[in-house]
Amino acid sequence: MTFVGRPNVGKSTLLNQILGTKVAITSDKPQTTRSQVRGVLHRTPDAGGDPDGGTQIVFVDTPGIHKPRTALGEHLNATASHALRDVDVACLVIDATARIGPGDRWVAARVPADAIVVVNKVDAAGRDAVVAQLVAAGEIPAADFVPVSALTGEGVDTLVRLLLERMPEGPPYYPVEVVRESPDEVWVAELVREQLLAVTRDEVPHSIATRVTEWEWPRVRVEILVERESQKGIVIGHKGAVLKEVGTRVRAQLPEGAFVELAVKVDKDWQRRPESFHRLGF
Repeated sequence: MTFVGRPNVGKSTLLNQILGTKVAITSDKPQTTRSQVRGVLHRTPDAGGDPDGGTQIVFVDTPGIHKPRTALGEHLNATASHALRDVDVACLVIDATARIGPGDRWVAARVPADAIVVVNKVDAAGRDAVVAQLVAAGEIPAADFVPVSALTGEGVDTLVRLLLERMPEGPPYYPVEVVRESPDEVWVAELVREQLLAVTRDEVPHSIATRVTEWEWPRVRVEILVERESQKGIVIGHKGAVLKEVGTRVRAQLPEGAFVELAVKVDKDWQRRPESFHRLGF
């Protein structure tokens, strides 16, 4: 199944909440997710049930659909739209704290009529606002409407039950120990980008890309790409302060003993050149 919606509606936070672990990076800046992120929920049968039974849901988190300003933005929109193909259930995620606008309706027109509309961030909206948003969302053709808080977990069990009921019979795609599909190298690069989003200024985040260039565990070298020379200094920080802070935050999320080396490189206007962002795996 897949989550689709506008940027910053909380799709990645919702995925992490459902799985009970972090499989997608999050931030308060839009367009944090740049590729399809797959997470796997395993539900075993109740005691006394079929030992070979149980249910597996493969979740696909997608980039927020937005009005693109670069070639990369157009590519991200296409990635999100393609995720609606070949899935059993689509969930349109909307923000309880923001008016349903043309962008939400544009996305809604592209989801199947049996989709589930998820009204997220109910913890940040008053009860009356949530009710009003559900009424407004009722204009969207859908099978179910579920208010949730990805942050607190409110309503998430209800959503998961609906999804479990919609899963078709079939063999599992992943073994039970797999929760995150992305390789470790991609995951570490994403953790670096997440922390750069947290500590750099607003004008820089969209210009940042990260990739692992050396992997000799526990030593990892991550290259940070920016689009202009002026951004390089911002990312490094005074006497390397920003890189030091990012490295400390990333290591705190990795197994003990990990050593993360960070290097910054300028790749001019990489977001506008498909050959550049395709090399980064987009």
